[in-house]
Amino acid sequence: MNYRIEKDTMGEIKVSNNKYWQAQTQRSLENFPIGEEKMSKEIIEGFAYLKKACAIVNNKLNKLSSEKTDAICLACDEVIKGSLDDNFPLAVWQTGSGTQTNMNVNEVIASRAIEFLGKDFRKDKLIHPNDDVNKAQSSNDTYPTAMRIAFVLDIQRRLIPAINTLKTTFEKKEKEFEKIVKIGRTHLQDATPLTLGQEISAYVEMLNKALIQINDVMKYIVELAIGGTAVGTGLNSHPDFSPMVCDVLNKLTKTQYEFKSHPNKFHALTAHDGEVVLSGVLNALASNLMKIANDIRWLSSGPRCGIAEINIPENEPGSSIMPGKVNPTQSEAMTMVAVQVMGNHTTISIAASQGNFELNVFKPVIALNILQSIRLLSDTMLAFNNNCAIGIEANLVNINKYLNDSLMLVTALNPYIGYEKAALIAKTAHKNGTTLKEETINLGILTKEEFESYVKPEDMIAAKA
Repeated sequence: MNYRIEKDTMGEIKVSNNKYWQAQTQRSLENFPIGEEKMSKEIIEGFAYLKKACAIVNNKLNKLSSEKTDAICLACDEVIKGSLDDNFPLAVWQTGSGTQTNMNVNEVIASRAIEFLGKDFRKDKLIHPNDDVNKAQSSNDTYPTAMRIAFVLDIQRRLIPAINTLKTTFEKKEKEFEKIVKIGRTHLQDATPLTLGQEISAYVEMLNKALIQINDVMKYIVELAIGGTAVGTGLNSHPDFSPMVCDVLNKLTKTQYEFKSHPNKFHALTAHDGEVVLSGVLNALASNLMKIANDIRWLSSGPRCGIAEINIPENEPGSSIMPGKVNPTQSEAMTMVAVQVMGNHTTISIAASQGNFELNVFKPVIALNILQSIRLLSDTMLAFNNNCAIGIEANLVNINKYLNDSLMLVTALNPYIGYEKAALIAKTAHKNGTTLKEETINLGILTKEEFESYVKPEDMIAAKA
């Protein structure tokens, strides 16, 4: 027989003999066949760290035996390592408190822990999912805690390193291109000169700001709901349970951010404004990556009939019909990621607004979208860095051509001849298809020597006293 009978308060149900989950997981699996999005590994890992910390604290408070605690901790370690990944099959689209995923984790840990005690979990129920693994807890405080643990770990492992990698590359490019003077553009029209290094320095600052904003928002994300239990009162939980769990979590996870007990558990269960602020930071990063990607594909457009002031790596054929065509595919991928993250932010904002009384029941969709945003942003920054940014080269022929042809160099004459005469020179040169120097001399406004002494692009890239 390839199945066994499990029981819960709803009665009996058939469960696969090969899986560690029990009745409540099976019911959710059957009741919510919705979509392809499964509860992420990051959430399951967050739960495992939390369950281990709770077991350790319950033991310290004399609420759980050392034998059970050790077995639960060993089971949690396997979940953290990913050894039991195929035992967490539930859809994101389930109860909005994440209760079924909480029970999925409780059941799997309980079953595996029973094996560590030398018994058969199919027959011997020495460790109970609710009474032992979920002791002093509720789904209402464990799910928001687990998802914040997941956010902190993912930000530290993925996002911050990815930002730093791309930032470092742009810092090198800023230095490499610091003396290359080029024409600036505003409103997609010619403007006054700057260096290519100065243009790229804006990208460095965008990524610097992202790191600052992430560190700022983490003070909200490290505040954990655990200890609030059902509605925030802490019913069935020891008064010291929450801060003790946070202390143990800090030792287990060794993150650069210190987890703390949320000062108001009623807020922790029903509101997710911290998640909205975190998503807002991710949204801002997406906006800046969109700008960077679009700049790079504009500046590399061509190769002969576009701007083509920079060259980017040619990674793959760009067309199935036009031979030899190469496209800015890394920029395109990053802009699509940016759009997705912006959409995720909208979903998170709406979901966070839906707290009713003592609980917000949109937690799984909030977690899904934040983790997807972190993952996509991290992946696209690394791909863009490795397959595009590192290989950016300046096209000096085009840069110098556009610089010398620009009519906006006339701006340097404003302090000497005034705006009106400078505008006359530019408009006349544009109308006649001539140069600024030619029309300045033809109009009798300045001599050749005067023009050349005033209009020097290399002197137009910084403020002067």
